[in-house]
Amino acid sequence: MLRGIRMKKITFLLLGSNLGDRKKNLSTARNAIEISVGDVLKASSIYETGAWGKTNQPDFLNQALKVQTTLSPEDLLAEILEIELTMGRRREVHWGERTIDIDILLYETAIISLPSLTIPHPQLQNRRFALEPLAEIGDDAIHPVLGLTIQQIFEKCSDVLEVHRIKE
Repeated sequence: MLRGIRMKKITFLLLGSNLGDRKKNLSTARNAIEISVGDVLKASSIYETGAWGKTNQPDFLNQALKVQTTLSPEDLLAEILEIELTMGRRREVHWGERTIDIDILLYETAIISLPSLTIPHPQLQNRRFALEPLAEIGDDAIHPVLGLTIQQIFEKCSDVLEVHRIKE
């Protein structure tokens, strides 16, 4: 790497919202990502699903983004946590309601296991609400641990949670 030049990396993020104006929350988060994280190269359709894990709460809208960034995985996490905080995210209940949730699904072919950051997302292969929008924009992305394409993982996913594409 040349000194002073930061390499551009591809990361896939998942946005989710189940409080307030959910579509506006997704749009606000996309705009903030463009400003502080990098170029949004692709955005999936918006999907609606019931809550996963803690089910007695409003339905979620979810959208996957393909983003080109110069941030390291740790700096990317710091930026998305700041976006969540700015947008009113409060981490009071595990899997609880939220104005915005931004997850790092993949970062290039990185495999990271730190107390504060796990990439690929450790539940990705078990969550239809993440796999379906990711499969829409994931091109030929490969899960670096499982060695399968996102489409292959999606086809094998046993999650029965219904995922509905929203007409725009």
